Amino acid sequence: MSLNTRVLLALIAGIGIGLLLGGFPGPVSNDIVAVIEPFGTLFVNAIRMTVVPLVVATLIVGVSSAGEASSLARMGARGAAVFLSLTTISGIAGALIAQPVFAHVSIDAQSAMALRAPAGVAGAGAGGVPGVGAWIASLIPSNPIAAATEGAMLPLILFALLLGLALRQVEGSIRERFVLIVRAIAESMLVLVRWILVAAPVGVFALALPMVARLGLAALGAMALYVTLVTVGAAVLMVLVVYPAAVIVGGVSLRAFARAVAPAQVVAMSSRSSLAALPALIGAARDQLKLEPQVVGFFIPLAMAMFRVAAPLSLTVGAVFVARLYGESLTVVQLASVVVAAVLTSFSVPGIPGGSILVMVPVLGAVGLPVAGIGILLGADTIPDIVRTAANVTGQMAAAVIVGRSTTRGSQASR
Repeated sequence: MSLNTRVLLALIAGIGIGLLLGGFPGPVSNDIVAVIEPFGTLFVNAIRMTVVPLVVATLIVGVSSAGEASSLARMGARGAAVFLSLTTISGIAGALIAQPVFAHVSIDAQSAMALRAPAGVAGAGAGGVPGVGAWIASLIPSNPIAAATEGAMLPLILFALLLGLALRQVEGSIRERFVLIVRAIAESMLVLVRWILVAAPVGVFALALPMVARLGLAALGAMALYVTLVTVGAAVLMVLVVYPAAVIVGGVSLRAFARAVAPAQVVAMSSRSSLAALPALIGAARDQLKLEPQVVGFFIPLAMAMFRVAAPLSLTVGAVFVARLYGESLTVVQLASVVVAAVLTSFSVPGIPGGSILVMVPVLGAVGLPVAGIGILLGADTIPDIVRTAANVTGQMAAAVIVGRSTTRGSQASR
């Protein structure tokens, strides 16, 4: 039985037993919840301990190593502009969709308070909401180590991006030695994440049961909305944004692009892994779309490693979902923080099933939301992840087409 199947079964079992315990409240039910709940906390803490080193190390390596030759650097710069544009659209779309929809989800205030209490969280609004000026000032950390300790992930992500850019100006051999160490940290964290995921069924069960026992059917309604919003949202993003971008900006016909990317989409949907679709993407880009060798050999692997167009949408919807579960309503400033964190964090999403959920900690941390909700999202993420992965692969091919067209124009202009 695959891990995905075991996680899904664990989620169903947690929901079923949680509903049963919630229907018969009393000392026995409370004792059962109290015994099971710590295992969910352990699972979340295990994920949290990998997030800071994984996200920071991945961003530093990606930014500092994105092409050395001038032509590759220019291509990387064009790609970065495409990545940032499309991921920003994705994050904003997630905010515009999720906030009004989840506002109609009814969560009893007393139940939400009971859900918050075991985690020891005061909610997203604790301590007051900072103004726009204070929020902007907080983006640059005065002490990156303190930011990591306090879980201030958005300033820490910006620090990692700046450090990666600064490393590009450091003498080659020194930079390579430093990047080698950082890359080893990133790879080690991925191994640790795989170990932690072995315990995912237990963690998801231990997180779902107490939540459903306290919230009842309202939790199921919110989860169904999350699955629907991410699935439909990723599909709409692919159809209304990614395909038109490839056709209008990339200059290919819709028919040619759709035929070229279809095999990679099939692999992505069946494996839930963008990495597994890489050979199909490279083959179609070279043989069907006739993209230049440097686009095929350099840019597509770069896009595969860093660019996941549907991740910001999924992360933003997930954050609003978690906020609603805990009885919080995000303000405009908080929602902006979520979108910024989602866009920046999306560049460090590991290429494994459910990778977007695993790096949600920085997004939730950007507005002080409890991270216990990610265990529930991980269990409910099978169907959304299928569509999201297909959208990501489509976005990677669209980015290659757009950058390939600009590269061809640049080559012709220099002749």
